[in-house]
Amino acid sequence: MKKLTFILLAAVAAFLGQNASAQGKYGADSAECIKYLSYYQEYYKQKNYDSALPNWRKAYSICPATASQNLFVHGSTLINREITKNRKNVAYFNALVDTLLTLQDQRLQYYPRTAKGVDQKATILNNKGQYMINFRSEDSQYLYDNLTSIINELGSNTKGGILVNNLQAAINLYRENKLSADDVINMYDTVSSAIAGATAKSDAEAEDNLKTKATIESVFADSKVASCENLISIFTPRFEADPDNISVVANIVKLMNAADDCATNDLYFKAVTQMHKLDPSYRSAYGLYKLNAARGNVADACRYLDEAIDSEDSDDATDAQYLYELARFCYANNMRGRAFDAAGKAVRLDNGYAGKAYMIMGNLWSSASCGGDVDKYARYWAATDYYQKAKAADESLTADANAAIGKVSIYYPEASEIFMYDLGKGQIYTVSCGGMTTTTTVRTR
Repeated sequence: MKKLTFILLAAVAAFLGQNASAQGKYGADSAECIKYLSYYQEYYKQKNYDSALPNWRKAYSICPATASQNLFVHGSTLINREITKNRKNVAYFNALVDTLLTLQDQRLQYYPRTAKGVDQKATILNNKGQYMINFRSEDSQYLYDNLTSIINELGSNTKGGILVNNLQAAINLYRENKLSADDVINMYDTVSSAIAGATAKSDAEAEDNLKTKATIESVFADSKVASCENLISIFTPRFEADPDNISVVANIVKLMNAADDCATNDLYFKAVTQMHKLDPSYRSAYGLYKLNAARGNVADACRYLDEAIDSEDSDDATDAQYLYELARFCYANNMRGRAFDAAGKAVRLDNGYAGKAYMIMGNLWSSASCGGDVDKYARYWAATDYYQKAKAADESLTADANAAIGKVSIYYPEASEIFMYDLGKGQIYTVSCGGMTTTTTVRTR
């Protein structure tokens, strides 16, 4: 103890000597201020926080804010520890929390920058927000009001925990009928934009940002605030007022995609169409194909799928998938020539589609309406060719292909009948009808 006393007195003496000409910094009672600063700092360095606290309190009470930034930095650590130890003493706990938050305000007021000129606002306000979350979590209104203020001040520099907790506070208030669905959706938009704009300084920080983004989306989805009915009511006037605002349009699409059963209404359809107009891509064109197909807009569906296929940004594998879908869609809508052409292109781009595409081509021929004495038989020969190709390309289709061949083969002509057209079994024959052309082999029963 004597050794510590000597050290403290020596430190105080040195402090007084070095700062004799700058006592204004330490207030009217500069000697006492410097003494208690030295006392608490010595205990603090030794991590003897219980002894540091009363001396810090004395220094804080008599020293001006200009004496040292550590009054607020060290003080926050000391008060934070004291809060943790006194959670059951409600009055004392609340007083300590008020002190802790006041320290952040004072630090920001007097030390907005470090000695080297680095802006400390984000650090201080993020710390303050986290303290609020730690010690005021039961008061959703308090959290919402104060965390919103921090987010408005810091934007994309706001820590993820503050963004998530403020959204949750807004949801809690919505459930208490203190906020509207519009308020919550606006807050979701705010925190989503903040985390989207955050710049990561390390891989770990980038991973944390991704986790925060996922948590925000999960919390919002689980809240059920964004019901389709709410979204339509809120966003219809916004869309109509500013249809060329890509941020508004993209947000409508994102929220409606996340909501249950919200992809069939007119607002969603208009928003997706407008988003593609403002920022076209093969993905958005494909999305519009799906939407138009579901609505029975056959011509528009084909147009958008063609646009997706023709895009320079899509690769061969994607184009093959889209071509196969186009073949199926056109076949279902009696557009035989287009279906046949798309199926053939899908096979040429990716042989993995060969079996399924050849089955479609066989079906197209077997159901074609071909005029002419020979062509009425030739369509079945052509269908057989493609069914055989299908099972050769994909063994899993063997049973289906054989069944299909069995159905069309009963329509082959008798040998004597085909002889009348100067044709014989095994002879090559070219048939064209329904927008399709192929070379096949004459078959007879």
